[in-house]
Amino acid sequence: MFQIDAATLQQRITNGETLNLLDVREVIEYHTFNIGGQNMPVGKLKQNINSIFYNKTDEIIVICSAGIRSETAMVILAEAGFTHVVNFKGGLKALQKLNR
Repeated sequence: MFQIDAATLQQRITNGETLNLLDVREVIEYHTFNIGGQNMPVGKLKQNINSIFYNKTDEIIVICSAGIRSETAMVILAEAGFTHVVNFKGGLKALQKLNR
């Protein structure tokens, strides 16, 4: 399983990289705070897999608040044929902690 930590993700954002972010938190969580990307709650991911904006071969960084729901989403995406899925280890909580 591929993973990215908060410091590495922050550096890639700072460097201006175009990242494919998939935020699998609930809609209200996403609208409260997000770092961009597509929002698709993990509970709706299987039935809406064809609504994912990204190609199956793109690097997709899966984000949630603590890195747990994103692990579940990685499995769903892999089963659907997505080949370069990366879990954001520690989630947005780790990023917020890093930026304090």
